[in-house]
Amino acid sequence: MVNASENLSKTWLSFKESLLAGSKRRFSEDELNLIRQSFDYAVRAHENQKRFSGEPYINHVVDVSLDAASLKLDAKTISAALLHDTVEDNVATMRDIRKKFGEEVAFLVRGVTKVDKLKYHGVERAAESMRKMFLAVAEDIRVVMLKLVDRLNNMKTLYALPSEEKRRRIATETLEIYAPLADRLGMGEIKNELEDLAFKYVYPKEYGWIKKEVSSKMPEREKYIKKVMPIIKKELSQEHIKPLELSARAKHYYSAWRKLLRYDMDWDRVLDLVALRIVVASVEECYAVLGVIHKLWRPMPGRIKDYIALPKPNGYQSLHTTVFCLDGQPTEFQIRTESMHREAEYGIAAHWFWDEAGKPKSGAEFEGHKFSWVRQLQSWQKEFRRGQSSEEFLESLKIDFFKDRIFALTPKGDVVDLPEGATPVDFAYHIHSEIGSHTAGAKVNSKMVSLSTPLVSGSVVEIITQKNKKPSSEWLNFVKTSLARNRIKKALGITSPPHKTGENETELNITVKNRVGVLKDITAVLASFKIDIEGVSSTALGNEYPTITIKFRAKTREQLERVKTRLKKIKGVKSVAEKN
Repeated sequence: MVNASENLSKTWLSFKESLLAGSKRRFSEDELNLIRQSFDYAVRAHENQKRFSGEPYINHVVDVSLDAASLKLDAKTISAALLHDTVEDNVATMRDIRKKFGEEVAFLVRGVTKVDKLKYHGVERAAESMRKMFLAVAEDIRVVMLKLVDRLNNMKTLYALPSEEKRRRIATETLEIYAPLADRLGMGEIKNELEDLAFKYVYPKEYGWIKKEVSSKMPEREKYIKKVMPIIKKELSQEHIKPLELSARAKHYYSAWRKLLRYDMDWDRVLDLVALRIVVASVEECYAVLGVIHKLWRPMPGRIKDYIALPKPNGYQSLHTTVFCLDGQPTEFQIRTESMHREAEYGIAAHWFWDEAGKPKSGAEFEGHKFSWVRQLQSWQKEFRRGQSSEEFLESLKIDFFKDRIFALTPKGDVVDLPEGATPVDFAYHIHSEIGSHTAGAKVNSKMVSLSTPLVSGSVVEIITQKNKKPSSEWLNFVKTSLARNRIKKALGITSPPHKTGENETELNITVKNRVGVLKDITAVLASFKIDIEGVSSTALGNEYPTITIKFRAKTREQLERVKTRLKKIKGVKSVAEKN
């Protein structure tokens, strides 16, 4: 797009045109001057640099800044996007940036650079990188939003890196940290793009298979959806409802793959491979549309989800319903307003940075209830004991903040955001440490349940406390969050033993096509590495694609990766994943 040897005025005009078109807003003269100065500085700084792909390096920072503009980020953030690699590449200092562009731009550049400078080499540096990143999240969310668009652009050219090991490492980090972070910020479009881009490097065999399967199924599904659309339009018109948008949404590859893993690789249970999306003008019309659809076709029990009345933890709102549509074929519909649709795509960027007058808000402002987890993350880091290993830190981070989420309710209707599989004890400690430590029992939806009962989204949880009650060591066998685990251990006076090499307990979930001898082939792989198997279990052995869980101790991380690679080569194996 940009060649540094071209006349700066000409290239600036081209960039400015793309900037204004992408952001769809007007910048003041002072804002445009700041962006222009940053653009000129970046072009000169990267003049003789090339990317691994062979294209001019300036193309990368230009693309990142345009992506930032499309998210409606302010002029200073766009300026920082243009400048973010000048310090990293040692062509400028933070003092230079501060002097030329001001303290706020320098802060944003420094925030992104601090994250970048700690490359993902080894667990220790990975953990430190994550700690720095999430301190930046709590201080100014724009730093992390810049990092997300920077990572998205880098993933699009990941193929150009000469090292397969480095491509896989960056893609794994993207899949485990950056995509879930985008999801927690409600940025669905970026999250889906990051997942699909990383999928083909982390699980190339699975990616190739899923892409082929989806490609073979899509034409028939799209043809079917085209038959449904005119019927919906006609019925809505008769009810005087004019949708702002009626479109088909195809499921992303990685999302389809994860759903298949949950459904024993049964495509017939993936009911939203192509879903119909209906965008209307108001919340009232959302519910009216739902009524029209249910009048036309019988809804599938248990598949009606009201995320408008009870939004997801990341702010997502929509009505979902699956009905027995034409020819009795299950079809999913998603119904939402235009603002809900915008937030589903862009998350925090859709509503947070601009007030009604179009004036940018401070980078440290939050809408309290929607992204309270950002503040929770800051206090979580303070509570996480320094004596724990980096492996524990990263695993706890993934579970406490990035694992699939559920939301439970207090009796007063307050939403509590928890990882999937969380129990009433996790819920209690999330409310307050004193409530957790004095938990004597729990009611879920007004019924007494065991404290080890996994909660599901929408459950109303009431914690029963007793003044003389104390935590039990048995709770450590079922709690999911490190927050609860650490507080229980503290109350019991338990200190975690230091991490030792050679004691890496691992559980692998292997999804495989059922056949005679498959278990023998799996155990033979571990035997070839002289690894003792501590446990084997399987779910749904009668199904075509059961999941076999193998428990063992790998000597090193490198050995574990080699085991996983060998297992993936076994005939019929579709997925090998570490169990959280």
